Amino acid sequence: MEAFITSLESVAEIVIVIALGYWLRSSGRLGDEFKGNISFIIMKIALPASIFVSVLKYLTRDKLSTLTGGLVFAFASFACSYLLAWILTKVFHIKKGRRGTFINMFANANTIFIGLPLNMALFGSKSLPFFLVYYVMNTISTWAVGVFFISSDDPTVEKGAKKDFNWKKLLPAPLVGFLVSLVFLLLAIPVPEWINKTLDMVGGIVTPMSLIYIGIILADAGLKSIGFDRDTILALLGRFVFAPAIMIGFVLLGKSMGNPMPSLESSTLIIQAAAPGLAVLPILVGQSHGDVEYATNVVTTSTVLFVIVVPILMQVVNFI
Repeated sequence: MEAFITSLESVAEIVIVIALGYWLRSSGRLGDEFKGNISFIIMKIALPASIFVSVLKYLTRDKLSTLTGGLVFAFASFACSYLLAWILTKVFHIKKGRRGTFINMFANANTIFIGLPLNMALFGSKSLPFFLVYYVMNTISTWAVGVFFISSDDPTVEKGAKKDFNWKKLLPAPLVGFLVSLVFLLLAIPVPEWINKTLDMVGGIVTPMSLIYIGIILADAGLKSIGFDRDTILALLGRFVFAPAIMIGFVLLGKSMGNPMPSLESSTLIIQAAAPGLAVLPILVGQSHGDVEYATNVVTTSTVLFVIVVPILMQVVNFI
């Protein structure tokens, strides 16, 4: 019951902010210029600041060295999720403009804004080191791999067209923020408190702004755009069934090989593997001229359905 109430509260907060963005856009209070500017603010300024602060807040050098076992399991899980999603895009002929969203729904989750509070409520502060294992891999996966599946899925670029190498795409701002934070962490470079608070304040706008952006997209597309077509159902199966199932498979494999994972760690990784899609996914897709309505649909539906998935998954975890 606690898991259900916690997930319900988390989803309610998100839906309310999305509804705010929907109302502001539909009532004419947010124009096209704001819609274009909000993605720049999030991707180039707020998100790098948020990642930098989060890494230094939740990680230490000692924790990094003691969590290598979990990192291996998480890495293997992400790799398999990418491979399975890529195969399914070929089998089901997912159209260009949706493939990047589809693959990211299998692999990457909204860990820090939904996964973290839920994990703390379910397992307490003792689970935080294990949460950080998944958070680190999810961050690297999103900004070092997932973003490139989206950028390479640009439907405005003709197949076989020669593209100039763009260093900015190789090192997107959020990934730069993560790499810089690792340098500060590993070299123990002190960050003045006032700078840390400033970055924390700026980074704090990522989630509400991303959710408002989703509301804007919904207002432009209309609520009737929310639905369960084949591609949406497959993406949701990837997020809620395949991703946690792959993680469960590696946990059981480790146990069978005489390398069992602590129950608290395995439970944390499995729950995080089933968190909803990234809130910033529609913004990333929009920057690559992809199907933003589809990205918005899968993020919104996965966020709402998460309320149902968590209690079910908790029962599965208890048997592992």
